[in-house]
Amino acid sequence: MEFRESTLESMGKTMIDPEFWKGKKVLVTGHTGFKGSWLCLWLHALGASVTGYSLGAPTEPNLYQLCRLDELVSSHLADIRNFDRLSTVLQAAAPDLVFHLAAQPLVRQSYRDPLESYETNIMGTVHLLEAVRRATQKGNPIKAVINVTSDKCYENQEWVWGYRETDPLGGKDPYSNSKACAELVTACYREAFFEGSDHPVTLATVRAGNVIGGGDWAKDRLIPDLIRSTLEETPLKIRYPKAVRPWQHVLEPLHGYLLLAQKLADEGPSFAEAWNFGPEEQDVWTVEQVVKGLCEKWGRKASYEMEEENQPLEARSLKLDSSKAKQRLGWQPKWNLDTALTKVVEWVMAYQNKEDLRMICLKQIEDFVKGGRIQ
Repeated sequence: MEFRESTLESMGKTMIDPEFWKGKKVLVTGHTGFKGSWLCLWLHALGASVTGYSLGAPTEPNLYQLCRLDELVSSHLADIRNFDRLSTVLQAAAPDLVFHLAAQPLVRQSYRDPLESYETNIMGTVHLLEAVRRATQKGNPIKAVINVTSDKCYENQEWVWGYRETDPLGGKDPYSNSKACAELVTACYREAFFEGSDHPVTLATVRAGNVIGGGDWAKDRLIPDLIRSTLEETPLKIRYPKAVRPWQHVLEPLHGYLLLAQKLADEGPSFAEAWNFGPEEQDVWTVEQVVKGLCEKWGRKASYEMEEENQPLEARSLKLDSSKAKQRLGWQPKWNLDTALTKVVEWVMAYQNKEDLRMICLKQIEDFVKGGRIQ
């Protein structure tokens, strides 16, 4: 399935410029993951030439294989901690733009193996940025790098208002802390190496909310855990039913990343900074609200119970202030959470019916691009 001409034209309304992306060489680290797979599919639909660098898909089943992305992406299965391999792939790909998504993305896994989280999320970022620095020294035309971190990189004060990009970084669990460190590493490379004519790379970080969407089978994530529990007819074990999170469909932040990449490449250093891409206030729901909302849409009986006590520490309240992205990029959330949950249910049903999931994903991207903002 290719985007119809009307769909490409409607991208102009969202300020994604198909002419900008057509023929662009793009490197995506973490391309076999949930978010990376959606990004690669969207980039390919826009006409970009995509190279991926990542470990193998982290779950079975997984979106990467179900969408047959190996047919669309020049894929390199390797560890972000292997600097020599990463540097070789990056220099051979000679990308115009780089999206860095390779990470250990789970809070609870970071408690089980903090060394893995710090090595991957901090030194993986160092490896990527150093590979970019050396490639530009050799004349490779890299224009922009976007490092995808996390909304959890902030020093969480359990505030009722959203965190802004200028608020202090922190993190009380290894995952959140490692992402705050990755932000600091990025800022250092930007100021020490990527300013001036010698290294004209524009470098930004992006912080999204809790993304949901079809094709996520990760453990210890609410939506995948809920889907598994209902299919198995077992109670869903949840840790903090009253915890507040900034839920959003995965296409929302990806839309922001694409807009930002265009600005970084075309207009340069004034956009080389940190950016939030979070949902509207009315879509900041509790865990319990999301569970009930999805079950109502799915029509399946579901139950939940509290998991045992003494759970690892996690933030109880977390919101993002995305005012800067709205004002300077023209980015706006397009799907409210009710619509996002509907899209998840549609995708899961298509999976159960053994439909062509690449086509389903492309149709959802098309719906997202063509549709107006839903209040």
